[in-house]
Amino acid sequence: MSGKMPLLLLAIVQSLLLAGGQVLLKFALVRMLPFSMTLAFWKSVFLNWQFAACGLCYGAGSLLWFHIIKHYPFSMAYPLVSLSYVFGMIAAIVFFHEQVDFLKWTGVLLIMAGCYLIAR
Repeated sequence: MSGKMPLLLLAIVQSLLLAGGQVLLKFALVRMLPFSMTLAFWKSVFLNWQFAACGLCYGAGSLLWFHIIKHYPFSMAYPLVSLSYVFGMIAAIVFFHEQVDFLKWTGVLLIMAGCYLIAR
C-alpha cells in the first residue's frame, strides 16, 4: 500500500483543486452581470478575482492531473477523481449553506469506500 499512497495523496490534492475551482466559479458567477456582448459584462468577468482564482485552481489541478496519469495506472487514477464529489458536497454545506440529506451522504460514503478499494 505504501507504493500507492502517493497516488491517493495526489488525487486528494487534485480533487481539492477541482472542488475549489467549482466553488470559486459559483462565487464568480454570482458577481457577474448577465451575459451580453458589452464592455460592462466583460469587465464583470475579467475584473472578478474569484474567476481568476478559479482558473488558477483548474490550471494547477490540470498540471497535477498530467503528472498523475503519466506516472500511475489510469484504471486507478481516474476513479479517484470522484473524490472531488466528496469535497464538493462538503463545500456545498460550508460555503453555500445547503442541506444534504441522508441519501446524499450515503452516496458520498459509497464514493469514499470505492476510492479506498481502488487505492488499496
